[in-house]
Amino acid sequence: MKRYLVAFQFLTIIPLPFKTDCEARDLGRSTAAFPLVGLTIGALLAGLNWLIAPWVARPLADALLIAVLTAVTGALHLDGLADVCDGMAARGGRERFLEVMKDSRVGAVGAVGIVLGLLLKWQALLAVPAGIKMPALLFFPALARLAQVLAMTGARHARKEGLGAVFIQGTGNAQLVAALTLTLAAAFVLPPLTGLAAYVAVILATMALRFYFQRRLGGLTGDVVGCISELAEIAALVVISARHT
Repeated sequence: MKRYLVAFQFLTIIPLPFKTDCEARDLGRSTAAFPLVGLTIGALLAGLNWLIAPWVARPLADALLIAVLTAVTGALHLDGLADVCDGMAARGGRERFLEVMKDSRVGAVGAVGIVLGLLLKWQALLAVPAGIKMPALLFFPALARLAQVLAMTGARHARKEGLGAVFIQGTGNAQLVAALTLTLAAAFVLPPLTGLAAYVAVILATMALRFYFQRRLGGLTGDVVGCISELAEIAALVVISARHT
């Protein structure tokens, strides 16, 4: 339970009615519960969809769902997407890439990355058939949190300092197995082939991105993990919608 609460506090801005103390080692261990937090976020989105769908048009409802997802997570992973986009646009090698990502300001390319990311996510959600929308809302945030665990397990960290390094150091095979198992079980809220297709697609995309960034930067950072999470959400929704076009 403690690991879930630690993960919940890190991955969302929803306040808890009590304080959960944790040490640095608890952060890495909490990654086993990341997909469970994703399912919690998904349940929140599904509940909100149930409330608003009868009253507003589908495009507006889906835009509101994406806005709530962004707000609940504190735009933490969108910030990572923006920083990675700015880093990739900067001229120079590894050190320049890391320097740009560390800058708190968002550049033009980062802003474009955020806009495109949100637009793709909205359109992919809009393309999900109404008949499987509720389970899709429940499942895709869990897949993205699995992608974070998969990216961090056994990875090198590009910086020695920061929360990213703490999580990467503390995430091991036990956490990965737990996250993979939980997310695989959750995949069956969707039609089996659809859920499994999204599960496999996100795993393959995550491994490819992890390989690329480890070669480019010599390791991962928190921003890179956040970027991978955002791309995993988009990929999951695209695959779910593509299975039913």
